[in-house]
Amino acid sequence: MAVEIHVPELGESVADATVGRWLKQEGEAVKSGDPLVELETDKINFEVEAEQDGVLEAIAKGEGETVGVGDVIGTIGEGDGTEAPAGEEEAPQEEQAEAEQAGAEQPEPDTEEEADGHREAENGVRASPSVRKLAQEYEIDLGEVSGSGSGGRVTREDVERLIREQSGAPTREAEQPAPEENGKREAAPAPAAEDGREERVRLSRRRLTIAQRLVESQQNSAMLTTFNEADMSAVMELRRRRKDTFQERTGARLGFMSFFTKAAVAALKAFPKVNAELQDNELVLKHYYDIGVAVSTDEGLVVPVLRDADRKNFAEIEQGIADLATKAREGKLTLEDLRGGTFTITNGGIFGSLVSTPILTLPQVAILGMHKIQDRPVAVDGQVEIRPMMYLALSYDHRVIDGAEAVSFLVRIKEMIEDPESLLLEG
Repeated sequence: MAVEIHVPELGESVADATVGRWLKQEGEAVKSGDPLVELETDKINFEVEAEQDGVLEAIAKGEGETVGVGDVIGTIGEGDGTEAPAGEEEAPQEEQAEAEQAGAEQPEPDTEEEADGHREAENGVRASPSVRKLAQEYEIDLGEVSGSGSGGRVTREDVERLIREQSGAPTREAEQPAPEENGKREAAPAPAAEDGREERVRLSRRRLTIAQRLVESQQNSAMLTTFNEADMSAVMELRRRRKDTFQERTGARLGFMSFFTKAAVAALKAFPKVNAELQDNELVLKHYYDIGVAVSTDEGLVVPVLRDADRKNFAEIEQGIADLATKAREGKLTLEDLRGGTFTITNGGIFGSLVSTPILTLPQVAILGMHKIQDRPVAVDGQVEIRPMMYLALSYDHRVIDGAEAVSFLVRIKEMIEDPESLLLEG
């Protein structure tokens, strides 16, 4: 008996997901607990597992399709994967006879359209629904297209190739403006160049969400950035003297993030508006300190949240950030790890950035940017000395925070970093 594969609950405030990639193919044997497909949401990716042993009988939703909670994305049937899927057993006898006469094995699918389980034939032409839709949009007669897929199947590349040929031909149709629909002119697709100099890669759901939210942040806030610099000599000397015993005693590595997190919390307490959120005509002041820490992963930037940072000591902060970074890079972050956050710290210095203007993580109203530590000549007591300096940047929403307040906030962080003993008093 076939069992449907449903999209599970995705978490609070997450309504839909995008099918990332299928980890099993149609006709392949699966065991209970095997990961079947990867789903991408705005915040995290997760795998849907098989609920019983059997065979992946059908894939209903292909890569890139949007699905909602409860949607059927495939079915698992009985068997051990040694028998052909039911769809192949029911194939027309004429096609089986032709294949047997040719003595050729069934080749692997050429494209995603061929792999999605659709084997539709109409007017003697084999093509998937998405290929037929593309051909219809550009008034392409599929009967005139030479199919390069298995069994003469017409693929998307075949149709796009014909579109390019027609758009490049000096015909009267090509000279006419493209047809307009609802007042908008449709542009011809721009397939990847056949000479291999271009490649099309589908953006992940997370990458699309990051892009959307960055644009929203720019459009929905009055963002401004103020800069300062900090002499890292004292912190580096303290870290040099204490890092080995610190690690032996706590098991955590003493880095710079704990110093900046402590400094940020102390500055947030002194300037409450920086730890706030603007909701309509009200400013919500938050008396807790959940610090977001930007982490770069292969799929884009994520900002897991270190909860109640004001209640943590240096070792707990360092270990907490390390654990979140590891989970992020291994793709094991949960929605709870990413929820909320009152203030964010991002460190572009680990990539060599000397100075930058970080973008707000809405609905937060400020973000601190750390940068590369670089030896520079500075004036100290009337003398020029070489000191390890770091540029600091604070981007803030000018609707909530005035310039003087933002500058004073950043100066407070600078002062505590240059005098790290003050962090113990502040804590």
